[in-house]
Amino acid sequence: MIQDERVSSLPPLLNVGFYNFVLTDKIVALVRIDSAPVKRLVQQLRREGTRLIDATQGRRTRCVVFLSSGQIVLSALTQETLAKRLSRPEALFAPEPTEEELPEAEPAE
Repeated sequence: MIQDERVSSLPPLLNVGFYNFVLTDKIVALVRIDSAPVKRLVQQLRREGTRLIDATQGRRTRCVVFLSSGQIVLSALTQETLAKRLSRPEALFAPEPTEEELPEAEPAE
């Protein structure tokens, strides 16, 4: 019973891929990497070496997660997948997708 109480007191976490987690109450936006302004922002943050957290594990970046702290998290999962996990509390700790569901390893953009 004590363990159940401890688990319920933890803030909800979102699995952004490869067992990397983000606090759900810190998420401001989930944005696709397709647009030129977002790509430029990511490249600028890579050059600066600050505020960017790469959680893609070498896979292609598909989604950019903006946090209220000003940090940005790169995810190899699509924003649709992350949004589904956010909307269903039981899916926040969803198991990792199988190898067939993951895209081939490509350099991060």
